[in-house]
Amino acid sequence: MRVLQTVTLLVATLGTGLMAGLFAAFAYAVMPGLARSADRTFVQAMQNINRAIINGWFLLPFLLPIPLLLLATVLAWNGQGRVALPWILAALVLYLAGFFVTSGVNVPLNNALDKADTGDDDRAETARAAFEGRWVTWNRVRAFLHTAAFGVLAWALFLHGTTPGTT
Repeated sequence: MRVLQTVTLLVATLGTGLMAGLFAAFAYAVMPGLARSADRTFVQAMQNINRAIINGWFLLPFLLPIPLLLLATVLAWNGQGRVALPWILAALVLYLAGFFVTSGVNVPLNNALDKADTGDDDRAETARAAFEGRWVTWNRVRAFLHTAAFGVLAWALFLHGTTPGTT
């Protein structure tokens, strides 16, 4: 049981860390870089990024932490890792908040931008104006939430590892 708890926490922590890193990289590098682009270039680049990111390399670490955190909660509740339980629950709440920001704000903005016509500069400017500010703001929010979830999970993993138990 202890090995399952450890593996569950470790894999959830890794997935959460990957998402925190991805969203943070967009916040401090990708979007500031694209902000320097012309409107049509910005819109086309984001359309291409949004189409390319929907793949297993993104979806697995994005979706897998949720069931793993639920399992980690149950295992900690019923097992020897109870000292980590409050931190696991905090990570679950933070991760779910970031997940709902992504699915409730960023994905709908991505979908709207995907349909945008970039045939001329005025339409590209309009599409960018409807997307960029709101997307950047909410990306920072989800980057913070996922980073906080990662930190809390790292602490939960540490506490779990320092708790005596059998394997």
